[in-house]
Amino acid sequence: MNLLLSFTFPSFLGGVEMSKSCKGLAMELVKCLSESDCIKIENRPYKECAGEKSPSIPSECVGLRETYFNCKRGQA
Repeated sequence: MNLLLSFTFPSFLGGVEMSKSCKGLAMELVKCLSESDCIKIENRPYKECAGEKSPSIPSECVGLRETYFNCKRGQA
């Protein structure tokens, strides 16, 4: 696992345990966000950027975020 992902992953998720199906989506979301202007240029926290809309984050990240949140919602 990438050092950036291993460092930010738990804090981004609030340290919550999750099934492997949602964990993969969360990792993809963190990876996508790490390439966004919100993180790279604006130097904002992942948690803040995850709540942003386009153009601060790419539409791909917005789609991953929605899929991840739907996955988490389905586990409740």
